[in-house]
Amino acid sequence: MGSLERYIFRQAAIAFVGGLFVLTLVVWITQVLRQLDIVTNSGQTIALFFLMTSLGVPVLVLLIAPIALFIAIVQVLNKLNGDSELIVVAAAGVSPARLARPLIILTVLVATMVAALSLYVTPSSIRYFRQLLTQVQANILTAIVRPGQFTQATAGLTFHIRDRAPGGVLLGIVVADRRDQQVHMTYVAERGVISEQPQGTFFVLENGNLQRRELRDGSTSIVVFDRYAFDLSQLTQTAETIYRPSERHTSELLSPNPADPMTERWRGRFRQELHDRFAAPLYPLAMMCIAFAMLGQPRTTRQSRGAAIAGAIGAMAGIRGLGFAVSGMVAGQPWAVPLVYAVPLSAIIVFGAVAMGWLRLRIPRRLAAWNDAISQRLAQRFAEGRGA
Repeated sequence: MGSLERYIFRQAAIAFVGGLFVLTLVVWITQVLRQLDIVTNSGQTIALFFLMTSLGVPVLVLLIAPIALFIAIVQVLNKLNGDSELIVVAAAGVSPARLARPLIILTVLVATMVAALSLYVTPSSIRYFRQLLTQVQANILTAIVRPGQFTQATAGLTFHIRDRAPGGVLLGIVVADRRDQQVHMTYVAERGVISEQPQGTFFVLENGNLQRRELRDGSTSIVVFDRYAFDLSQLTQTAETIYRPSERHTSELLSPNPADPMTERWRGRFRQELHDRFAAPLYPLAMMCIAFAMLGQPRTTRQSRGAAIAGAIGAMAGIRGLGFAVSGMVAGQPWAVPLVYAVPLSAIIVFGAVAMGWLRLRIPRRLAAWNDAISQRLAQRFAEGRGA
């Protein structure tokens, strides 16, 4: 690449990375707030909490990368146009193909990243998240240990704790065991911890007493203990994970296991997920073509640049929305599969031809006049406001 191409590539790459980081961070924070109950309600560690929320980052990057690329290219081309650099470049005889070369290189890099995320990274991260979530939900802490609540873990067995201290220590523990119809047991302890051992899961109680009541004669006995291990092995749930289509590896979608009961039930969703993954790398190319077609030509007025930016945003939103709509059709209609690829490919072909000057898009005169009138009114009001 020459100095011009390197300059454009550097500007677009910086804008893309910055936009991708900011957009991903904003969406990730909203996901963090939604998953905060994993720590507050289930007693999990902060490290596990951030691990689980970070596993959603590849999904966010996969969805945001084409939009971030579109924003970066629009920003760079608009800046070049605003600084009259596009006019100078065009006057120097630089062809649209050469001007688009650094943007195409950046787009190919982004498309390669999107392909890797779509086909390999994202399914693995979502799958691992599902495994962790299943373990958390099966964990006895999530099932029975909720501060300030009486929770019935199984028929005849009720737990209550007053509070939770750092380090997994539980305070103010009451366990009512009524599973035996002949003997009722009540455990009261100042503190306790749940311990995973090779022999099983135990609720280790400290500084408490055991109240044993015989129902036959009504006799009651109390045993004071410093340390008592209450067996929870029978309550431990077996973590069985059923992977959704988005959590399946691409190889599993290509060759579903006939013995899997979900294969027939989710056949349409398997088809939808598979083709969405293969079509995902096409959208960065479509976004680049749209942005360059609308803003790659030098323009001399702010009004025309505003209309071009609005048109680019409208086209981008229309193509992406149409892509989502077609994807939803594929789950129930196998004939819609070609449309998954036709939507981005049509955008690439049409707007690519416009970008290279092989095809011209003409804005209706009424729409152009309406846009110019609004722009002039806004400019006039802005000037009057500054003068006042």
